[in-house]
Amino acid sequence: MSKNQHPICKSDTFKDLYQKYAKDLRHFVFFKTQDMDKTEDIVQETFVKLWENCSKVNIEKVKSYIYSVASNTFLNMVKHDKVVQKHQNSVSSHQSNESPEFILLEKEFMEKLERTIQALPEKQKEVFLLNRIEKKTYKEIAEQIDISVKAVEKRMHAALLVMRENIGNI
Repeated sequence: MSKNQHPICKSDTFKDLYQKYAKDLRHFVFFKTQDMDKTEDIVQETFVKLWENCSKVNIEKVKSYIYSVASNTFLNMVKHDKVVQKHQNSVSSHQSNESPEFILLEKEFMEKLERTIQALPEKQKEVFLLNRIEKKTYKEIAEQIDISVKAVEKRMHAALLVMRENIGNI
C-alpha cells in the first residue's frame, strides 16, 4: 500500500485521530511532566512522528503507538535533564577538589553515555530508560508497552550488550 493510500496518511483521518487522542494524551503527558510547555512539546512531537510514519503505523494500533512515542519522548527528556543536572552538580562539587583532567574525563564519559543511549534502537532504548531511569520492573515495562516480559528481557539484554561494548559495565 502506498503512503497516499494508507488511512493514517490521509489528512482527514489524521485530523480525526488528533481530535480523538490529543486531549487524553495531553493529560497523560502532563501527569508525567507537570509542565504545560513540555507537555505541549511532547504532544506536538508525538503527532509529528505519527505523520512522518503514517504509512508504517497500523490504524488499529495507533493509540498504543502515540502513547509509546510520547512516553519515549518524555523519557528522553528526563534522561537528558538528569545528565545535565548530574553534570552541573558534579562540576560544581568537583571545582574545589578535583583536577581539571578528572572533570574533563567525567564530562567525556557522560557525553559518551548519552550518545550510546541515543544510538540504541528505539525499542531497546525505551526498555533501557524505563528500567534504568524510571526504575520500572520488567513486568511493569511489559504491561506498559504491551509486550511479554521475555521480550523486555531480550531488549534489555541487547541494550546492555551495546552499552557494555561502548562504555563498560554500568
